Amino acid sequence: MSLTRKKKEKVNEVPTKITWKEIKRQKVLLFWSFLIVVYGVVFYYLPLAGWVMAFQNYKPKDGIFHSEFIGLAKFEQLFHDATFLRVIRNTLAMGVINLVVCFVTAITFAILLNELQNNNRKKVVQTISYLPHFLSWIIVTGILHGALSGSGIINELLVAFHIIDSPINFFAHPKFFWPIVAFANIWKETGWNAIIYLAAITAIDPCLYEAASIDGAGRWERIKYVTLPGIKPTIIILLLMNVGNVLNAGFEIQYLLGNGLVKSVSETIDIYVLKWGISQGDYAIGTAAGIFKSLVSIILIVVANQIAKHNGEERLF
Repeated sequence: MSLTRKKKEKVNEVPTKITWKEIKRQKVLLFWSFLIVVYGVVFYYLPLAGWVMAFQNYKPKDGIFHSEFIGLAKFEQLFHDATFLRVIRNTLAMGVINLVVCFVTAITFAILLNELQNNNRKKVVQTISYLPHFLSWIIVTGILHGALSGSGIINELLVAFHIIDSPINFFAHPKFFWPIVAFANIWKETGWNAIIYLAAITAIDPCLYEAASIDGAGRWERIKYVTLPGIKPTIIILLLMNVGNVLNAGFEIQYLLGNGLVKSVSETIDIYVLKWGISQGDYAIGTAAGIFKSLVSIILIVVANQIAKHNGEERLF
């Protein structure tokens, strides 16, 4: 018995000794891995040195090494700024709305698409659905402006069906801005986001569907008791990853669709950084806002991961 156990342990052992022979054999893989590591260090980690600006009265002419150190003064300035508090509200609100609606619509669309029996129709619908992902936000906002303008198709349909008496300028009313942003994100990204859920659904054992059918389960029951539990780990992992992006509510669409009439609801943290950190030359305040955004994102991911861990669900770490 002990001899058999020793043999099994020997088989399961993973060699940890690295020899020059092994390095030469894996030289191509090591070379490309080295390039990727260098790229990550140069473009993701070295720029973090610029965070020092948030703790300085930074002047470009003095540089990082000679600017006056002022501690947390810029962060105090941020949280005493009513404009910054407003953009936090806008960013968080649009981030949560986008997370919920895009998440739900992507899962729903993937399940409905999976229920199509005709493979040719399924391929056509899937192709059409993810094509908007490849359009730039400039094109998307141009389409929205055309459709929602006073003479656009939306106003024409609303007037024709006597829902409204006269055309509405949707971009002049703050109450319409967040729904417009949510709709744009749904239209642009639902098909693309559904791809990973479709892949998870195809990995479900077909025998489970057959067994459910034999037990008398209808289509809805098969979705509820087979499909959804089968893709639950994928849903949890993607939800955890997307929670960290709540404050990445967007920049392009808000910047392109925003105007003076909806300024109170359209500005996000990214626009604030552009306006006050770059356009006004106050790089320190822009860096402080960026650090705040990054720290909140990290905290959200850690908290969400711990909640998933506590409930026994899939987690990132």
